[in-house]
Amino acid sequence: MSVSNGVIIDPMSHIAIDARIINSSTGTYVERLLHYLEKIDKVNQYTILVLAKDKDYWQPTNANFTVQVADFANYSLAEQIDFKVFLDRLSPDLVHFCMPQQPILYKGKHVTTFHDLTLIKTYNSDKNWLIFHIKQLVGRFVFKQVAKSSQHIITPTKFTRDELIKFAHVSESKITVTYEAADVFVDQLVKYDHPYKDFILYVGQQSDYKNIRRLAEAHQRLLTKYPDLGLILVGNKNASALKNEKYFSDKDYKNITFTGFLPGSQRDWLYTNAVAYVFPSLMEGFGLPGLEAMGYGAPVASSNATCLPEVYGDAAAYFNPLDSCDIAKAIDLIISDPNYRQQLIDKGHRQVKKYSWSQMAKQTKSVYDDALKK
Repeated sequence: MSVSNGVIIDPMSHIAIDARIINSSTGTYVERLLHYLEKIDKVNQYTILVLAKDKDYWQPTNANFTVQVADFANYSLAEQIDFKVFLDRLSPDLVHFCMPQQPILYKGKHVTTFHDLTLIKTYNSDKNWLIFHIKQLVGRFVFKQVAKSSQHIITPTKFTRDELIKFAHVSESKITVTYEAADVFVDQLVKYDHPYKDFILYVGQQSDYKNIRRLAEAHQRLLTKYPDLGLILVGNKNASALKNEKYFSDKDYKNITFTGFLPGSQRDWLYTNAVAYVFPSLMEGFGLPGLEAMGYGAPVASSNATCLPEVYGDAAAYFNPLDSCDIAKAIDLIISDPNYRQQLIDKGHRQVKKYSWSQMAKQTKSVYDDALKK
């Protein structure tokens, strides 16, 4: 720290951001953080660490941001040993690990974002049972060590903060909640062709805890009253999605479309035109797709589990995610009652405005500043 004309001037710091998840299901958080950090910090030097496959995924616009490849897989021995050596050589003043996966022996100053504790609380049937449970055991150990070694912790909701406090026994004062947000680009919509008169929509992964099979059961019940109603499932056709697709085919379920990956322009068109967006998840750290749906004017029916009521407030029709009849009832109310549907749309627009990526980035920058002083 230096002094000029009686004014204390903070020196430039070198901050590394572990962005290896930037091209994943939680990558929106990282990309938006970088986008807005570039707007608010022209002083500190940032090194953005990505996997080799993603070296061109995000391009900085400011000279104080650079991208560097750190090709170390999550939950790997290379992550624990080679990534630590990499960071020691890089020698930043601070590292922001955007996920708890990190070398636990790294001694430099660091902050960590815990999006949720899903890894240690769920099991996905498409995974190898033994390998997954070994990963869970490792994850439990790593999560506790990371929570204690980090100078500070970031979570996207109070729910995740409270879960982490119970799990890792860390002080609430060590955790900052930085809510995520939803961007809306209505001028970039591209129609997605589908065969349905009306459709309900889900966007995201289809791991077991996402509860897609109960959503499909609810949809099949609704076909009795709405025979032309479609269910459109947007997301990569990975092992979980393929398993659900086969399951629905074997049960002879009707009017269900798996789109596979869609560009944002088509996904957002589906948000805009859905009769309802349905989020049946059993566990979430934030639940960004539901907020995105609200931004595009879709009425939202949501699980009442974990953090979702915290994020969606009174702008969603809530249901018990373990009861397909209750899921169907919530969707039916949205479809059958135009006034209620419009109320949810209006509340959704107001709810989205409560959140800001810019504010999230400012809060994160404050966390960096405080951590650098410790």
